[in-house]
Amino acid sequence: MRNTVPENTIQLAVLDMAGTTVADDGLVLRAFDAAATSAGIPAAGPEREAARRYVLDTMGQSKIVVFRALLGDEDRAAAANRAFEAAYSDLVDAGGVAPIPGAAAAIGTLREAGVKVALTTGFSRSTQDRLLTALGWTDLADLTLAPAQAGRGRPYPDLVLTAVLRLGVDAVDRVAVLGDTTSDIGTGLAAGAGIVAGTRTGAHTAEQLRAAGATHVVDSVADFPALVLGPRP
Repeated sequence: MRNTVPENTIQLAVLDMAGTTVADDGLVLRAFDAAATSAGIPAAGPEREAARRYVLDTMGQSKIVVFRALLGDEDRAAAANRAFEAAYSDLVDAGGVAPIPGAAAAIGTLREAGVKVALTTGFSRSTQDRLLTALGWTDLADLTLAPAQAGRGRPYPDLVLTAVLRLGVDAVDRVAVLGDTTSDIGTGLAAGAGIVAGTRTGAHTAEQLRAAGATHVVDSVADFPALVLGPRP
Protein backbone atom coordinates (compact mmCIF):
# COMPACT_ATOMS: atom_id res chain seq x y z
CA MET A 1 0.00 0.00 0.00
CA ARG A 2 1.33 3.41 -0.91
CA ASN A 3 2.44 5.70 1.94
CA THR A 4 -0.08 8.54 2.24
CA VAL A 5 2.09 10.69 4.53
CA PRO A 6 3.15 13.86 2.64
CA GLU A 7 6.78 13.76 1.63
CA ASN A 8 7.57 16.97 3.50
CA THR A 9 6.04 15.93 6.83
CA ILE A 10 8.42 16.07 9.81
CA GLN A 11 8.18 12.90 11.88
CA LEU A 12 10.93 13.51 14.45
CA ALA A 13 12.25 16.55 16.31
CA VAL A 14 15.70 16.20 17.88
CA LEU A 15 16.25 18.85 20.53
CA ASP A 16 19.40 19.71 22.44
CA MET A 17 19.09 20.23 26.21
CA ALA A 18 21.42 22.81 27.87
CA GLY A 19 20.96 26.17 26.14
CA THR A 20 18.12 24.96 23.91
CA THR A 21 15.41 23.50 26.11
CA VAL A 22 17.18 24.08 29.44
CA ALA A 23 18.53 27.36 30.83
CA ASP A 24 21.52 26.47 33.00
CA ASP A 25 22.70 30.00 33.86
CA GLY A 26 26.34 29.36 33.00
CA LEU A 27 26.56 26.03 34.82
CA VAL A 28 28.59 24.43 32.04
CA LEU A 29 31.37 27.01 32.35
CA ARG A 30 31.27 26.87 36.15
CA ALA A 31 31.61 23.09 36.05
CA PHE A 32 34.41 23.40 33.49
CA ASP A 33 36.32 25.78 35.74
CA ALA A 34 36.15 23.24 38.57
CA ALA A 35 37.32 20.47 36.25
CA ALA A 36 40.12 22.59 34.75
CA THR A 37 41.45 23.41 38.19
CA SER A 38 41.42 19.73 39.16
CA ALA A 39 43.30 18.94 35.94
CA GLY A 40 46.06 21.40 36.78
CA ILE A 41 45.20 24.19 34.34
CA PRO A 42 46.20 27.47 36.06
CA ALA A 43 43.26 29.34 37.55
CA ALA A 44 44.17 32.52 35.66
CA GLY A 45 46.29 33.51 32.70
CA PRO A 46 46.56 32.67 29.00
CA GLU A 47 46.26 28.89 29.38
CA ARG A 48 42.98 29.11 31.31
CA GLU A 49 41.59 31.77 28.95
CA ALA A 50 42.48 29.68 25.89
CA ALA A 51 40.84 26.64 27.47
CA ARG A 52 37.66 28.60 28.27
CA ARG A 53 37.54 29.91 24.71
CA TYR A 54 37.90 26.40 23.35
CA VAL A 55 35.07 25.19 25.59
CA LEU A 56 32.84 28.01 24.34
CA ASP A 57 33.72 27.33 20.71
CA THR A 58 33.02 23.60 21.07
CA MET A 59 29.94 23.94 23.26
CA GLY A 60 27.54 21.07 22.60
CA GLN A 61 30.21 18.50 21.90
CA SER A 62 30.81 15.46 24.08
CA LYS A 63 32.69 16.71 27.11
CA ILE A 64 35.22 13.86 27.19
CA VAL A 65 36.20 14.74 23.60
CA VAL A 66 36.71 18.37 24.61
CA PHE A 67 38.96 17.38 27.53
CA ARG A 68 40.97 15.04 25.31
CA ALA A 69 41.66 17.92 22.93
CA LEU A 70 42.58 20.28 25.76
CA LEU A 71 44.77 17.96 27.81
CA GLY A 72 46.22 15.56 25.23
CA ASP A 73 46.28 12.68 27.68
CA GLU A 74 43.57 10.07 28.12
CA ASP A 75 43.99 9.62 31.87
CA ARG A 76 43.96 13.37 32.55
CA ALA A 77 41.00 13.84 30.21
CA ALA A 78 39.03 11.07 31.93
CA ALA A 79 39.76 12.54 35.37
CA ALA A 80 38.78 16.04 34.21
CA ASN A 81 35.58 14.70 32.68
CA ARG A 82 34.66 12.98 35.94
CA ALA A 83 35.32 16.22 37.82
CA PHE A 84 33.19 18.14 35.32
CA GLU A 85 30.27 15.71 35.58
CA ALA A 86 30.44 15.75 39.39
CA ALA A 87 30.54 19.55 39.53
CA TYR A 88 27.69 19.91 37.05
CA SER A 89 25.56 17.35 38.89
CA ASP A 90 26.14 19.19 42.18
CA LEU A 91 25.05 22.45 40.58
CA VAL A 92 21.94 20.78 39.16
CA ASP A 93 21.10 19.33 42.57
CA ALA A 94 21.50 22.80 44.07
CA GLY A 95 18.68 24.04 41.84
CA GLY A 96 20.77 25.72 39.17
CA VAL A 97 18.69 24.67 36.17
CA ALA A 98 15.26 25.58 34.84
CA PRO A 99 13.41 25.00 31.57
CA ILE A 100 13.64 27.57 28.80
CA PRO A 101 10.22 29.27 28.99
CA GLY A 102 7.75 27.34 26.85
CA ALA A 103 10.03 24.33 26.33
CA ALA A 104 7.77 21.69 27.86
CA ALA A 105 4.73 23.13 26.11
CA ALA A 106 6.57 23.12 22.77
CA ILE A 107 7.51 19.48 23.19
CA GLY A 108 3.92 18.68 24.13
CA THR A 109 2.63 20.48 21.05
CA LEU A 110 4.95 18.51 18.78
CA ARG A 111 4.00 15.17 20.30
CA GLU A 112 0.29 15.96 20.19
CA ALA A 113 0.71 16.67 16.47
CA GLY A 114 2.26 13.22 15.98
CA VAL A 115 5.90 14.34 15.85
CA LYS A 116 8.20 12.18 17.97
CA VAL A 117 10.69 14.05 20.15
CA ALA A 118 14.22 13.07 21.19
CA LEU A 119 16.24 15.07 23.73
CA THR A 120 20.01 14.86 23.23
CA THR A 121 23.05 16.09 25.12
CA GLY A 122 26.82 16.24 25.21
CA PHE A 123 26.78 15.15 28.87
CA SER A 124 27.11 11.61 30.17
CA ARG A 125 24.01 9.47 30.54
CA SER A 126 24.11 9.77 34.32
CA THR A 127 24.27 13.56 34.18
CA GLN A 128 21.50 13.68 31.61
CA ASP A 129 19.34 11.55 33.91
CA ARG A 130 20.14 13.89 36.83
CA LEU A 131 19.07 16.84 34.70
CA LEU A 132 15.84 15.17 33.51
CA THR A 133 14.93 14.25 37.09
CA ALA A 134 15.62 17.75 38.39
CA LEU A 135 13.35 19.20 35.71
CA GLY A 136 10.63 16.58 36.12
CA TRP A 137 11.13 15.62 32.47
CA THR A 138 11.71 11.87 32.74
CA ASP A 139 8.61 11.16 30.63
CA LEU A 140 8.51 14.35 28.57
CA ALA A 141 10.07 13.04 25.34
CA ASP A 142 9.82 9.83 23.34
CA LEU A 143 13.58 9.26 23.66
CA THR A 144 16.58 10.72 25.48
CA LEU A 145 20.12 10.10 24.27
CA ALA A 146 23.66 10.76 25.46
CA PRO A 147 26.76 10.28 23.25
CA ALA A 148 27.73 6.91 24.72
CA GLN A 149 24.40 5.47 23.58
CA ALA A 150 24.88 6.61 20.00
CA GLY A 151 28.58 6.04 19.30
CA ARG A 152 29.89 9.56 18.89
CA GLY A 153 28.64 12.92 20.09
CA ARG A 154 28.26 16.14 18.16
CA PRO A 155 29.12 17.30 15.53
CA TYR A 156 28.87 13.75 14.19
CA PRO A 157 25.42 12.57 13.03
CA ASP A 158 25.20 9.60 15.41
CA LEU A 159 22.75 11.06 17.95
CA VAL A 160 20.26 12.05 15.25
CA LEU A 161 20.65 8.82 13.30
CA THR A 162 20.26 6.71 16.44
CA ALA A 163 17.00 8.53 17.18
CA VAL A 164 15.85 7.92 13.59
CA LEU A 165 16.46 4.18 13.94
CA ARG A 166 15.04 3.78 17.43
CA LEU A 167 11.89 5.74 16.70
CA GLY A 168 11.20 4.27 13.28
CA VAL A 169 11.38 7.44 11.21
CA ASP A 170 10.91 6.90 7.46
CA ALA A 171 13.78 9.08 6.21
CA VAL A 172 16.37 11.52 7.52
CA ASP A 173 14.77 14.45 5.72
CA ARG A 174 11.70 13.91 7.93
CA VAL A 175 13.79 15.10 10.90
CA ALA A 176 13.98 18.59 12.40
CA VAL A 177 16.95 19.45 14.63
CA LEU A 178 17.15 22.37 17.06
CA GLY A 179 20.20 23.48 19.01
CA ASP A 180 22.02 26.52 20.35
CA THR A 181 25.53 25.71 19.12
CA THR A 182 27.39 25.30 15.86
CA SER A 183 28.00 21.69 16.89
CA ASP A 184 24.23 21.10 16.94
CA ILE A 185 24.00 22.55 13.46
CA GLY A 186 26.86 20.35 12.26
CA THR A 187 25.13 17.27 13.64
CA GLY A 188 21.86 18.05 11.89
CA LEU A 189 23.55 18.76 8.57
CA ALA A 190 25.70 15.63 8.77
CA ALA A 191 22.58 13.55 9.44
CA GLY A 192 20.72 15.01 6.45
CA ALA A 193 17.88 16.49 8.52
CA GLY A 194 15.21 18.41 6.63
CA ILE A 195 15.25 21.29 9.12
CA VAL A 196 18.42 22.25 11.01
CA ALA A 197 17.53 25.21 13.17
CA GLY A 198 19.42 27.28 15.68
CA THR A 199 18.01 29.04 18.72
CA ARG A 200 19.18 32.33 20.20
CA THR A 201 18.90 31.17 23.83
CA GLY A 202 22.29 29.53 24.24
CA ALA A 203 26.01 29.59 23.62
CA HIS A 204 26.31 30.85 20.04
CA THR A 205 24.90 33.87 18.24
CA ALA A 206 22.45 33.86 15.36
CA GLU A 207 25.30 34.91 13.06
CA GLN A 208 27.45 31.97 14.19
CA LEU A 209 24.54 29.56 13.75
CA ARG A 210 23.79 30.82 10.24
CA ALA A 211 27.47 30.70 9.30
CA ALA A 212 27.50 27.04 10.42
CA GLY A 213 24.70 26.32 7.95
CA ALA A 214 21.48 26.61 9.98
CA THR A 215 18.43 26.47 7.73
CA HIS A 216 16.51 28.62 10.22
CA VAL A 217 17.13 30.57 13.43
CA VAL A 218 14.35 30.97 16.01
CA ASP A 219 14.19 33.14 19.10
CA SER A 220 13.56 30.13 21.33
CA VAL A 221 12.27 26.57 21.43
CA ALA A 222 8.80 28.04 22.02
CA ASP A 223 8.83 29.10 18.35
CA PHE A 224 10.00 25.72 17.04
CA PRO A 225 6.62 23.94 16.71
CA ALA A 226 5.36 26.60 14.29
CA LEU A 227 8.42 25.98 12.12
CA VAL A 228 8.14 22.19 12.28
CA LEU A 229 4.39 21.97 11.79
CA GLY A 230 4.07 24.74 9.22
CA PRO A 231 4.19 24.30 5.44
CA ARG A 232 7.54 23.47 3.89
CA PRO A 233 8.62 24.30 0.33
